[in-house]
Amino acid sequence: MWGLDMIGPIKSKASNGHRFILVAIDYFTKWVEVASYASVTKSVVVKFIKRDIICRYDLPAHIITNNGTNLNNKMMIELCEQFKIKHHNSTPYRPKMNGP
Repeated sequence: MWGLDMIGPIKSKASNGHRFILVAIDYFTKWVEVASYASVTKSVVVKFIKRDIICRYDLPAHIITNNGTNLNNKMMIELCEQFKIKHHNSTPYRPKMNGP
């Protein structure tokens, strides 16, 4: 089971102009894969999953993402259907649910 999320935009650009970081975490081993990008589009996410997760570690049974449009879209659905990956969305953050 892998979790996938995006960090950014980061105020200070990297030397290569990248302002976003795509992060994938294997929840069993706690292994982290990261890559920086100038922008994180749906095609970037799909390529990242294929190159940095599937090709290196085999097919994940599950991928968990938040409800961001770059992480939850038609290309992602097609990728998950193609490789028989179960895609789950995390529950949106609500401050009231954290207690007083």
